Amino acid sequence: MNKPTRTFISLALTALIGSAGTAIAQSAAGLPDPGHPRVNEVQTRIDNQENRVDRGVSDGQINARQATRDDAKLAREQNSLNRDQAKNGGHITKAEQANLNKRLNKGSAQIYHQRHKA
Repeated sequence: MNKPTRTFISLALTALIGSAGTAIAQSAAGLPDPGHPRVNEVQTRIDNQENRVDRGVSDGQINARQATRDDAKLAREQNSLNRDQAKNGGHITKAEQANLNKRLNKGSAQIYHQRHKA
């Protein structure tokens, strides 16, 4: 092998090893796992409830005061999810999921009653 080819291969290997080390360090640093099923399930529920509130406002079923209250509750649930994720490296425990789901169930029932009151 001639000298330029060896130099190029050495540089390529150094860059490859360096980038692999960085990737390993990032995954070990506790970055969120976007595919974690418990997080995805809770996040989907929060998003769905936000959409239900928005549709209720646009349909005239929910007034601005109710929407503000519902949005604030959903923001608290989102913050709680974010805190739990940060605490557990991007995941949430089954107990945290159960707690969030319990609170989201109450919020969902409230949104239902606001949209379907006589």
